[in-house]
Amino acid sequence: MRLRTLLIWLAVVPTVAMGTQVTVTADRLLEQSARLRADVEAAERVGAPLYTLLVDMQEERTATAAQWAGTDGAEAELRVRRAATDTAAAEFRSLADDPSRSFTEVTRQLDRLPAYRQRADTRSGGADSTLAYYSDVIGKVIQVYQQEFSHAEDAELAQASRPVVSMLQATEMVAREDTVLALAGPSGELSFVGYDQFVSSLGAQRYLHEALIVPHLTERDERFYERVVGSEDWQAKTRIENAVLSGHKDTVAGIKVPAEVGGWKSAHANFSVQMTTLNIDLARSVLARGEAKAAELQAEVAWLIAGSGGGLLAVVVVVVFTTRSVLRRLRDLHERTVTVAEETLPDVVSRLERGQTVDPGALPSVSGDRDEVGRISDAFARAVAVSVDGHRRLAAERHGFGLFASGIASRTGNLVSRQLSLTEDLQDTFGHDEALLAQLMRSDQLTVGMRRQIENLLILAGGEVPDPHTEPMRVADLLREAAAEVEDFRRIERQALDETSVEPSVISQISHLLAELLDNATRFSPPRSKVVIRAELVADGLTVEIEDRGPRVSPERYEEMNGRLHQAPPYSVLAENAHRLGLFVVGHLADQLGATVTLRRSVYGGTCAVVVLPAGLLLPTEGETPREPARREPARREPALPAPAAEPAAAAVPAPSEPEPAAEPAAAEKPGWEPGPGKEPDSAPEPDPRAEPEPVAHTSAGLPSRRTKAPRPAAAAVPAARPAPAAAPARPALPERVPQTHIADQLRAPRVPETRVPQDTATPEEVADAWADYEQGTQTVEEELRRDQP
Repeated sequence: MRLRTLLIWLAVVPTVAMGTQVTVTADRLLEQSARLRADVEAAERVGAPLYTLLVDMQEERTATAAQWAGTDGAEAELRVRRAATDTAAAEFRSLADDPSRSFTEVTRQLDRLPAYRQRADTRSGGADSTLAYYSDVIGKVIQVYQQEFSHAEDAELAQASRPVVSMLQATEMVAREDTVLALAGPSGELSFVGYDQFVSSLGAQRYLHEALIVPHLTERDERFYERVVGSEDWQAKTRIENAVLSGHKDTVAGIKVPAEVGGWKSAHANFSVQMTTLNIDLARSVLARGEAKAAELQAEVAWLIAGSGGGLLAVVVVVVFTTRSVLRRLRDLHERTVTVAEETLPDVVSRLERGQTVDPGALPSVSGDRDEVGRISDAFARAVAVSVDGHRRLAAERHGFGLFASGIASRTGNLVSRQLSLTEDLQDTFGHDEALLAQLMRSDQLTVGMRRQIENLLILAGGEVPDPHTEPMRVADLLREAAAEVEDFRRIERQALDETSVEPSVISQISHLLAELLDNATRFSPPRSKVVIRAELVADGLTVEIEDRGPRVSPERYEEMNGRLHQAPPYSVLAENAHRLGLFVVGHLADQLGATVTLRRSVYGGTCAVVVLPAGLLLPTEGETPREPARREPARREPALPAPAAEPAAAAVPAPSEPEPAAEPAAAEKPGWEPGPGKEPDSAPEPDPRAEPEPVAHTSAGLPSRRTKAPRPAAAAVPAARPAPAAAPARPALPERVPQTHIADQLRAPRVPETRVPQDTATPEEVADAWADYEQGTQTVEEELRRDQP
């Protein structure tokens, strides 16, 4: 997001937030003002008729109780009270036309009034149920006052309206006392229920006066209230209530009230008028406060809108001028920065990479400005200076580190090569000791792995792997050489073609690349599983697939590993992944060869590495004799071709032995194992004067030598049949396989005399193929022996 947009948003967001807040606040205040005015209007219009209805209902209830008790003149009094109630009810119905208010509940209760009047006239049912109807209607009226005119949303008005509702409730409690005493009639007796109602009403009205009315009265209303409660009539009321509580007598039918009850009617008629006046004054005071509060809210809204509008206008003006000033200075800074980033710095870095000096005047300098934009410009100048210094040191360090790592790797590689030569000499000298020979083979294999790790360091440091090859190599031999670099090479199964060869200059690089992938496949797959490597010609060149049976890898993990193969990481990434540099080495080699390496999931659940070598690295294989790879598999045992002997007569060489001592007896006894073509046990090939095999150097124990030996004389004899033990006293005789020795008795068959096959001449290609079959059979036997061992 652009800075201009940010500055505009910086002004717009507070402005919109302030405007929204002002709008919401003004709307709330106006709504509260309108509601107050509506309440005041409804109270003025409906409140007075509603209060008149309440008083008339209380008096009709008292007259109904007197008629039920048989008091003289009660019937005429009741007709007058009913007429007054009908008038008040009709006026209330005509004014209570707002369906949103709770007036409808009172109207619904008034519709049942004729039915209860008829019950009172016929005296059907009980007096308590009839009088309870009047009490319910009066309670609904008081509830309307509490819901509609209490102003609960305004604390001040709620506090002012609280005594009004409490006064109505207290007046209702006194009216209920009047109804209970009227129900006593001339006899002066009350039922137990009636007496309980009197006591409950008395306690409620006294609590309301003491707790909810007097503490909340204003000073003027409190003076008026004290005059009412200090009047003679109120004192008479209090004396009669105390007399009923303490001077009543229990009878069989109910409670006998004292004679003082006779003065209740006149006292009630006088103080009830005063209480009505007090209620009306309290209600009018609340209405006046509501009207004043509504006007105050409207004035507050007006001031709020005016002040907020002025503030918003000032904010907009300030933001506009500030934004233009800041953007102008930042635009200048941006132009200078772009010039430095696109022109100055690339030129400086290029000069540093070429080893040239840099003119300090070409870089931005610190001006020492005190404002924010100036400090940013100075900070950028410092950052450019630090960056240039860092590039200078980094270029020097990279060059020095590359030379250092290449030198260390080359020297260490020379030492390892000498170690391999020493190991071969030991194999030549002590090849007759099979236990020692096995240990030497193990040491040879570990040394080969050490040399590969050193070559990894050389590759990552920018050096080149030394390549001793001078002639093309068949793909099959190339795969064999790569497998020989792996410690667990016996698990590798090769499938290659011989009609294609590889350029001599890239043999070591390709072999190293495949060795890294094979090593990774053997280390991350089950110990007893096979790792298959196959090579095939495709349209783009040669594809080599390495497939293992390792654990499943997630697609994200494959994406990460392929990323290592397709881009050269910096030294910091190499340092973080020092324990797994194989993929980085493969990526470097693939980049040098122009090949592509891709890791994906195998159909067997493991990992399949696909290497595509370009066609420019391949050559068609001619009919020449295949040459042995320069770096041989140390543990491989090849058939011995003619070697020089002390006497010319001793030209025969024993048959090849197994790579490990423990495997030799088992290999001889393993049923079903057959020697390779051209390796008949009792026959030897005749020498062919037309085709002489290429001599291969061997140790005294019959092992192939890693070092390049001088060619033997052409008169050397061709390998003969298996010699007698006396012909080679320097090495022990190998055990012979006895057919059907270790099979079940049911499978044994009579031995058939072996037919002797006449010897035939063998060309070098046939010898190489026979050795490949022999090697594969030996590896199969060794694998079976390892599985049989506990």
